[in-house]
Parts: sequence; C-alpha cells; structure tokens
Amino acid sequence: MSNPYFRFKQFTVYHDRCAMKVGTDGVLLGAWASVEKATAVLDVGTGSGLIALMLAQRNSRASVTAIDIDVKALAQAEENIKASPFSERIAVTHSAFQPFAIGCSASYDLIVSNPPFFTRSLLPPDAGRAHARHSVSLSLDDLLQGSLRCLSPDGCLALILPAGRLGELEQLSEKAGFALRRLTRVFPVPGAPARRVLAELSLMQGPPVEETGLVIEEPGHRYSDAFTDLVRDFYLYL
Repeated sequence: MSNPYFRFKQFTVYHDRCAMKVGTDGVLLGAWASVEKATAVLDVGTGSGLIALMLAQRNSRASVTAIDIDVKALAQAEENIKASPFSERIAVTHSAFQPFAIGCSASYDLIVSNPPFFTRSLLPPDAGRAHARHSVSLSLDDLLQGSLRCLSPDGCLALILPAGRLGELEQLSEKAGFALRRLTRVFPVPGAPARRVLAELSLMQGPPVEETGLVIEEPGHRYSDAFTDLVRDFYLYL
C-alpha cells in the first residue's frame, strides 16, 4: 500500500482519500506559479490542498480560496490545511468551477489549476479519478472562460498541461483574450521530449513570452540543479 501522506518541510499532505495523489505536477505548479505579488489566490481543483498550501507558504500575504467538486478530496484538503501553519489564510469551498465563476464576486490576482485534461486517453474505471484526470466536468475552454470572470485586470492564470496540448492552449487562450506570458517546457531527463508545460497567461499586454526549459532528472536518477532550486523550500531531503 502506498504511503497515505507526503511530508514537506512546513506541512504534511494526506492524500489517501483523494483520487489524484501528491505528484510532481502539483509540486511543479505550486513552486513555479508567480505568487509573489498576489494577495488573493484561487486554486481550481485543489484535490489534497497541496498547491494551496505551497502558495500560502511562498507568500505570507496571500489569502487562498481552494475549490473542488470532489467531496472526499475536499474534506481531506480541509484537514491538511487545518493542520498546517497557514490555516487562517486558506478557505475551502465545495463547488465546480463553472457555477463558482458565474457567481464570483471576488477578484483574484492569481488563479492556478492542475487538471491534466487527458481528453484523448481512456477514462479510468474509478469515477473520482476520471473527474480528477479528465475534462469530464471542466474543459480547458471552461477554465479560461471562467477565469475571465474571476481574474483581476492584471492577474495571471497559471496551469500545467501535457506538452501535447500546448497548441490547443495557445489557440483557446488567444480566442479568450489571454496572452501567454511565461512558458516552461518540462523534460523528464536530458534529451527526452517535453512531457509537461507550465504556462502563465495574462489579460494584460506585455513583453514577449518568457520561455524556458526544466529538466527533472540528470543521469543517475539525480535531481537536476534547476529542479532542486525550484523545490528546495518544500522537499525534506533537499
């Protein structure tokens, strides 16, 4: 049986009741998203609460709203948050993003989301995992359109996607009025194709996209220096 929790330097995340477990994707997004100037943050599809906790750790001025459609995951996220040093700054809400966005009266400086949207792969048999891993209840277009309602004028939307969906993201974001501001292609090892892209979108006109690459592991199963620097404040053994 896999470990029911993942311990970080400043908090512990239990994930045994969540369809999607703590993984590299969530850690990457939580460590990469531009939270430094954000005072109001929205985590769409929070799952175990991992990204909400990471962002709260990175910015002591940020208040985070964490939403999810999965009742079991949300209950576990709430427990993880209550046990953390950041409980007073993270609010948990049970809601799908579409109705949340329609009724949204707040204005968020940063919206983050880690739904991989594997629409072309087979749905897993478990309903909770299907909702967590596929655009069953939230499409990429839904995420962009809802973010239009919730973002502050100079706010950002940050997300992580399979690398093969970058073209779709660029097409949909241009249609919605978003501009790609930061892009990091994530490579598992040197010389391999990119597996993920970290993307940050804005409604503001600005400089050309800042594009970088990030390798996770060097030969010998050693974390790269760049990945180590990115997650150093979170992983216990770094």
